[in-house]
Amino acid sequence: MEIYRNGVDYKMKTDGYTYISNRIKEFYPGQEGLYYASILPWRLGGKDPLDAVEIWESEKGCPHWLYVTYGFTDLYPDDEDSEDDDDNTTDNGNENCNENDTMDTENDSDDSDNPVSGFGFELTFRLKRGNEDTPPIWPMNLLQNLARYVFSTGNTFDSGHYLNANGPIALETDTQLTCLGFLTDPELGTINTVNGSMIFLEAIGITEDELNSMMCWNGENFLNELLKYVPYGISDLSRSSLMSRPEFRYAWEQGVARDGSSTSLLYLSELTASLDTNKGYLQLGAGHIDQIVTLLRARIGKDRPFALQCNDTVVCFECAQQPAIDTDNDAIILSLAQENLDEICMLLKPHVGTYLMKTMPLTIEVVPTYIRDQDGAVVQTIE
Repeated sequence: MEIYRNGVDYKMKTDGYTYISNRIKEFYPGQEGLYYASILPWRLGGKDPLDAVEIWESEKGCPHWLYVTYGFTDLYPDDEDSEDDDDNTTDNGNENCNENDTMDTENDSDDSDNPVSGFGFELTFRLKRGNEDTPPIWPMNLLQNLARYVFSTGNTFDSGHYLNANGPIALETDTQLTCLGFLTDPELGTINTVNGSMIFLEAIGITEDELNSMMCWNGENFLNELLKYVPYGISDLSRSSLMSRPEFRYAWEQGVARDGSSTSLLYLSELTASLDTNKGYLQLGAGHIDQIVTLLRARIGKDRPFALQCNDTVVCFECAQQPAIDTDNDAIILSLAQENLDEICMLLKPHVGTYLMKTMPLTIEVVPTYIRDQDGAVVQTIE
């Protein structure tokens, strides 16, 4: 990410900028944030979707850096909005990956009568502070790449959503934090601006087994429980999984039994589906298999529908008395009885291969998942 530090010019901006900046200053009076602006932003043909990332020092919870984005919401007066409508696209992903999965949940609400500013959110990220005098740069790259994903695909984040980064959220570290959960920032919350309402949405570093557990429950409930052990959702690269703590696991088990899973739609970077003479064919990436199996058990096992989507390809799973494969509005519909669900979950492995089901005419091919950096180079292959 090409950046420069600018502590003056941004203060002259109006509208969206002012509302975001003033909100942060309510909690950090007397402090000036470090403002890093993109040299050539997306709206002017650059590669960085975000206009800027601002960084603040916080002592709350534990000493940490607070990163706040500028660019997901409308930042400019109405007469400048037209400049933001460029149809640029670029690779999506986090700092080291452009093949992420995100999710949609059943508790997403439709607030069409309440106008929102831009995508309706700005991201925050809280990183535990060490002995360093200046904030690390890598979280800014992470936030810019999350923005590339949103701007490229149109898929947005909301409180309770998650994303599998398919690798450490900080490159070249051995951190167990390889995923992100999204929750309304417990400090900054929600505000109304002259351009509409917006939330400060915190990206919280979580482990892979925490992600798998989160998928089986309600995303917001899981992350709110996590805040009891991780104040303010501060990402600590040395943190181990909370699933190994008996008290946390017990709260999770109780929540799953009570609420079930709220994950109704999983966005994938790899998905092919077809139907030929009542015989179905699916192609899935090896890096997604564990998540898919987890969600099939949590959703279909509780008689709740579940869907996979990649661009225009949609595969819907539903519980049924008898197995069936059909199409509806270009979507592949897989109706699963209990024995079909059991077979899929036992049969599928996160390894390349062709898996033929015996209880219904469905073939599932697992292909490699390629993890790419922000320049498109393959850095890891899951096969």
